[in-house]
Amino acid sequence: MPKSRNWKLIIMALVIIILLAIPGYSWMKKTNKEHAERQRSTLSPVIMVPGSSATINRFNSLVKLLNQETPYKHSLLKIEVEEDGTLTYSGSIKKGDNEPFIVIGFQNRHDGYSNIKKQAGWLDDAFYEIFTNYKFNNFKAFGHSNGGLIWTYWLEHFYSDYKSDVKVKKLMTLGSPYNFSETNVKKKTQMLSDFIKYKKRLPKSLIVYSLSGGESYESDGLVPEASVEAGKYIFQKQVKSFTAMTVTGEDAQHSSLPQNKQVVKIIKQYLLDKQRKVGPSQQKTNR
Repeated sequence: MPKSRNWKLIIMALVIIILLAIPGYSWMKKTNKEHAERQRSTLSPVIMVPGSSATINRFNSLVKLLNQETPYKHSLLKIEVEEDGTLTYSGSIKKGDNEPFIVIGFQNRHDGYSNIKKQAGWLDDAFYEIFTNYKFNNFKAFGHSNGGLIWTYWLEHFYSDYKSDVKVKKLMTLGSPYNFSETNVKKKTQMLSDFIKYKKRLPKSLIVYSLSGGESYESDGLVPEASVEAGKYIFQKQVKSFTAMTVTGEDAQHSSLPQNKQVVKIIKQYLLDKQRKVGPSQQKTNR
């Protein structure tokens, strides 16, 4: 083979290697930049998921109550996920707000374990978008009723995709029926059995608060207290800490729990970060 042909082959090979390397270098540079931005971020959102039948407006009153008597107002961004994964936004994250509320709800709001698994997938669709767009490195999770079940399923089956980049600091569930309508924990539903089966996937650093309503000695008027208490079989000795609380008195019924004054105080004391001064500018979204 002539030497000139050898040189041509070598040059062609080098050109191909360079052309292949350029996209890889650009991708690596972009990834490193995004990682650095995420590490510097002071954003720590509270991401809220409502229960079955509830819309993205479920927590409007709760957010209003949480914003009372505080100079640090939390902004509110709401996202509805359609069955095909399409996201619809309303509200915004205001400039300088380090701890906004982000509500993620679903077009399909039906009950049942099979649907909860679908909703966890839709939650992941929305989470991926806000994780990518806002580049926060930690967050807190809140779920009312089935919203707490959706979060638990997501933590066991989806969170591993994000755990190297973002830390879930706390999970607070409110009237979440871990054993559905069963009053006897010995009669485990398939959902509870699965939650227990995969509990080792839960992050060890997670702090969990489980709140139940006490309209009567046995339930909040809808969810059996024993079903809420079944959460301990999932979280105890698996996460950093697990605390169960019962709220009573006015608005202790299941549907009224998000407006319960004790619940508002508990959220302020245990879920939210200690109030801090406005930090570096954050993005503002209006969609």
